[in-house]
Amino acid sequence: MKNRLFLKLFFTGLLLGTATLKAQNNTNSSEEVKSLIEKKRSYNKTVGFGYKIQIYNGTETTAKRKQAKFKILYPRVVSRLVYNAPEWKVQVGNYKTKLDADRALLIFQKEFSGIIAVPMGK
Repeated sequence: MKNRLFLKLFFTGLLLGTATLKAQNNTNSSEEVKSLIEKKRSYNKTVGFGYKIQIYNGTETTAKRKQAKFKILYPRVVSRLVYNAPEWKVQVGNYKTKLDADRALLIFQKEFSGIIAVPMGK
């Protein structure tokens, strides 16, 4: 008797669960949602998303020196020089969230002072 009751409840739950999943899939197929997703993807391609850590902003020679020091200390972390006239910037890492960037910032702060987390594309 208990087994029959259990089986009935199990199959009822299974049936309701699959109906809920099907209802959720219909929502994502609307044209408005597809349009919004496409707009977000094109925005991310042009502006970017996520965060980098900027360890220096100033002259070219100092920027190259700071980047070289960073590459020696943290060889697995991506670094790049960015030129926005008249200043050079050294930006490192690729982080999805501000929290991830702040965690890394605490590590890099031991060697580099005055560093900040900046949104990508800046």
